[in-house]
Amino acid sequence: MTETRKTSNPPVSRGIVIYAAAADLIVVLVFAATGRASHAETHPLLGVLTTAWPFLAGLVVGWATSRAWRAPLRLWPHGVAVWAVTVAAGMVLRLLSGQTAQLPFVVVALVVLAVFLLGHRALAGLVRRRMNHDSGHAVLR
Repeated sequence: MTETRKTSNPPVSRGIVIYAAAADLIVVLVFAATGRASHAETHPLLGVLTTAWPFLAGLVVGWATSRAWRAPLRLWPHGVAVWAVTVAAGMVLRLLSGQTAQLPFVVVALVVLAVFLLGHRALAGLVRRRMNHDSGHAVLR
């Protein structure tokens, strides 16, 4: 009889988890800040935070539901789940808090947050693979 063993991925370093979480936080804030830049406001920081908080809350839900800390740089399924939940929860929370979610805003949020949340993961993955390859330790994960 042949024994089948389930292989698990090695643990992810705390530094990678911190990087991914911080990068996600930063890109959501950049998304909100760039969106608010065209508005003439007396309190721009308050405007950014008003726009950002639903998506930041969605980001936390996305990390929790996908357990992104297990493989925070993996595009599929972790990165895609974080992105989808961030946008979906962000839109729901915007509506529940009395903000709007016009179709053009939804489309822009989907596209920009996809580029930001998935883009930094793809870039970090390329850098890690390149560093592993250059050091003679070709690691495929």
